[in-house]
Amino acid sequence: MNKNFTDGLNFASKLTIKRIWNGLKVVSSFYVSKIWGSSSQWGLPFSISFEPTTSCNLRCPECPSGLRSFTRPTGMLEGDLFKRTIDELSDTLLYLIFYFQGEPYLHPQFLDLVGYASKKNIYTATSTNAHYLTDTYAKKTVESGLDRLIISIDGTTQETYEQYRIGGKLEKVIEGTRNILKWKKALKSSTPHVVFQFLVVKPNEHQIAEVQQLAKDLGVDEVGLKTAQIYDYEQGSDLIPTIEKYTRYKKQSDGTYKIKNKFINHCWKMWHSCVITWDGLVVPCCFDKDAHYRMGDMKIQTFTDLWFGKNYQNFRKTLIRSRSEIEMCKNCTEGTQVWA
Repeated sequence: MNKNFTDGLNFASKLTIKRIWNGLKVVSSFYVSKIWGSSSQWGLPFSISFEPTTSCNLRCPECPSGLRSFTRPTGMLEGDLFKRTIDELSDTLLYLIFYFQGEPYLHPQFLDLVGYASKKNIYTATSTNAHYLTDTYAKKTVESGLDRLIISIDGTTQETYEQYRIGGKLEKVIEGTRNILKWKKALKSSTPHVVFQFLVVKPNEHQIAEVQQLAKDLGVDEVGLKTAQIYDYEQGSDLIPTIEKYTRYKKQSDGTYKIKNKFINHCWKMWHSCVITWDGLVVPCCFDKDAHYRMGDMKIQTFTDLWFGKNYQNFRKTLIRSRSEIEMCKNCTEGTQVWA
């Protein structure tokens, strides 16, 4: 059976009447808001991202975790905060991503948190650099019920890989991948669905075909070719690919660069998802790396009050009126991943 089809069936198995009804309310409120220029919201998010930790073992150049450049506090997610939030949202929540910044496997109880959500029949996913997928952790990962494991692999040789994944070892990534696939087979488990995520930048763009072949040789389920967000892109960057399909930016006649996608005054993510930082701050999306746009604080509020509260209403109104007023939206593009 096709592995993507199997993953799709697994995802569909998480659907319930309450989750479907909530999803319909979210979709309808988005289109009503888009048409009428309002900030209507009738449902709860069906997808959220939880940040297990801001800590990371690598030093990637376009990542606040790698650069150690956060202006917000850093730390580890508390289990009680996580469980309280999941308990509140579990009836309507369909998709839970254990990732924002940092390396999730550095959280000591990470797989316990995954297991807690999995028992509530929520589709769970995470993204990792795979350096901690030892044989023991690989077995625990499969046993946790994790549904999707995204493994960052940005090169097929150590020389290329380390140009972006500074401090990383490609052999560790491949070893970790093999460990996961071994335990999936040993435990007769169809999950997690393993994805190789290849962040296409100029130094590695010549290895796209090679990473697809490597994934096939190892038995990885899927390959995602992701475009890179560049912070200071206007004057160009050594990371911007030369292959137009895999870049978010377009060179202009004067030599400067601009975002090539059309800028629109709405954003679907503001209606169906959000991000919760390790210390309980709720921010609109993954582009708010330093949590500048704080919609509320889960340590002192319920999620429901926060989601329907004035901060979120005002933020959605601003987005519909003029997205260019929101600084983090200026370097945002939709459709940034190509599946292979």
